[in-house]
Amino acid sequence: MTEHAPISLSQFLIEEQRAKGQINADLRRLIKVVASACKRISIAVSKGALGGVLGNLGTTNVQGEAQKKLDVLSNEILLQANEWGGHLAAIASEEMDDPHPIPHRYPKGEYLLVFDPLDGSSNIDVNVSVGTIFSVLRCPDGVVEPDESAFLQRGVEQVAAGYAVYGPSTQLVLTLGDGVNVFTLDREQGSFTLTERNTKIPEETSEFAINMSNQRHWEAPMQRYVSELVAGKTGPRERDFNMRWVASMVADVHRILTRGGIFMYPVDEKCRAAGGRLRLMYEANPMALIVEQAGGAATNGLGRILEIQPQKLHQRVPVILGSRREVERVTAYHQD
Repeated sequence: MTEHAPISLSQFLIEEQRAKGQINADLRRLIKVVASACKRISIAVSKGALGGVLGNLGTTNVQGEAQKKLDVLSNEILLQANEWGGHLAAIASEEMDDPHPIPHRYPKGEYLLVFDPLDGSSNIDVNVSVGTIFSVLRCPDGVVEPDESAFLQRGVEQVAAGYAVYGPSTQLVLTLGDGVNVFTLDREQGSFTLTERNTKIPEETSEFAINMSNQRHWEAPMQRYVSELVAGKTGPRERDFNMRWVASMVADVHRILTRGGIFMYPVDEKCRAAGGRLRLMYEANPMALIVEQAGGAATNGLGRILEIQPQKLHQRVPVILGSRREVERVTAYHQD
């Protein structure tokens, strides 16, 4: 990248539109608006205690989870940024029970936006990386007032997906269905700049990410797989593995995208009644698309996540994603 002039997110999207005809002007504007909202969230996150945004609000979201002040602020930032542009038909957020209609005073577009405004928010108060995840779908033909059913599309139907990770630097990871590109926020310029093009996840890995405190609740296939990893050189894999666990899906997936690894949040006795721990529409589908576009794999233990037909907006699923060969191995254990 050093031998060429920096490429901004805006320039990248225009070039993609011209060269491949893969995106239209409305989708380009939508992604730019989401990126702009992520910049505002990044500023709020970076202020921390100075901005008075730490701590709980004393309310819960539709998931029954305590809402952080930054959860609600991030949700409001994304809603306000995307309501008026004319590129959306409706919005759905992990923080809201029902889809959010576009106010009648604004024009409507052909897209649906789904997002988790602040993933990993339990880490906010301890200054650990958090992020925003988003997914773009087309509004079904003939639907004028989209309700929940309009959003219930398989992950393969996603037009675009991405996430922002708010760490030592703020990065935006984006797929338009043709590879994965990484942009870094230049705070002095106030814009996202392309810093990695067509990133790929290594097929092999020696790192895994899982919440080991739930081990006693896992099903037998997951017990078998992780025990092989932990056994290291003396076990059947005949090599050592390292465990990494941030408890922020964005941060854990970003590490995997950068250097390989496997992320697992399997179904277990604690979350079996709910179907899993992570949300299909807000977390699993967009991350699965990104991981697959980077050469990795993503399953629920039995099949491809992107092929799951959603039954409800806040549906939960098991998630196994990352370096292809490890995902295929643990999936085969479940299928057996």
